[in-house]
Amino acid sequence: MTKITPEELFERNKKWASKKLSLDPDFFNRLRDIQEPKYLWIGCADSRVPANEIVDMDPGELFVHRNVANVVPHSDANCLAVIQYAVEVLKVEHIIVTGHYNCGGVRAALGDQDHGQIDNWLANIKDVLRNNFDEINAIDNVDDQVDRLVELNVAQQVKNVAKTSIVQNAWRKGQELTIHGWVYSLQDGLIRDMNVDMNSIDQIHPAYQIHT
Repeated sequence: MTKITPEELFERNKKWASKKLSLDPDFFNRLRDIQEPKYLWIGCADSRVPANEIVDMDPGELFVHRNVANVVPHSDANCLAVIQYAVEVLKVEHIIVTGHYNCGGVRAALGDQDHGQIDNWLANIKDVLRNNFDEINAIDNVDDQVDRLVELNVAQQVKNVAKTSIVQNAWRKGQELTIHGWVYSLQDGLIRDMNVDMNSIDQIHPAYQIHT
């Protein structure tokens, strides 16, 4: 891979902005004052998984939060702030938790090596592994184990989003909001729907339901 200096990034930015204006002179004027995305994308921080590009959306069309292995912990103030802003201010209609096959974070969580501080974060995925240990352990190939854990992790994070008071409050108020779970493949560039959509408090386990 060609090494690119920070200075070259500025030049690339100028060319990108110039190209955008040549195709649409009003492009930046439309973006300047307001953003009205209908989607919140919660994805992995992996550099090979650029959210807007994967779904062919322009800036302003997709609100994005990314972290290692697309986890939604109940104690992550950053992630919760993004969800709250997206739901209560932007009024997004869809929250999409998107993992990707061959995820390095998931692979690390599947092993038993010491990775330092990040192990505290990966413990969220290890919880998913523990709850599905027999299924994962029955898979012979390690790569297939990783990919199945990726899918199971996405399904769990969809539930975690739904369990937040933010989302439950929106549903109680009648706000149209659906949470989706997708997995992106680095091999073919396509997204797989895990069919774990949630759009109602009734889909949440009673232990997590919040009532006024």
